[in-house]
Amino acid sequence: MTIKEYPQDQLAAQPIGYWSGEAAKLAIGALRTALAEEDLTQPHWWTLNHLAGAPGHWTRTTLTTKLAPYDDQDTDFEAVYADLTARGWLTETDNALTLTDQGEAGRLRARDRNAKVHARMREGIDDATYAATIATLRRLVANLGGNGDLP
Repeated sequence: MTIKEYPQDQLAAQPIGYWSGEAAKLAIGALRTALAEEDLTQPHWWTLNHLAGAPGHWTRTTLTTKLAPYDDQDTDFEAVYADLTARGWLTETDNALTLTDQGEAGRLRARDRNAKVHARMREGIDDATYAATIATLRRLVANLGGNGDLP
């Protein structure tokens, strides 16, 4: 895809709030659409990834506490855990949540769908430019009093 080129001074005068908001809206929308093909929401995805990254580590309470700050949909995390359990993707032993083989297979399918969205978003953007963009956004967040650390 080609986009119109503008001089640096015009680009530097653009409103960051508009462009970062538009990028977030489109990126999140594309990812949510990809996840919906697997009948998943972002909170399902976050749950699957955290459980895969630290098997047997998370309880319902600790995982909900970790994920809730990223949620913009008023998610009932208990309903997410119940759904994943009903699908046979999640088990709970001694309060520890663990993915089943079916859950890991579903996570991998969702990961592949998300990877396609990420590849589409990154078309024409090399790693150095992408990293510089993330670094700039982190600095903007920190300058405005937010947490500029990586999640």
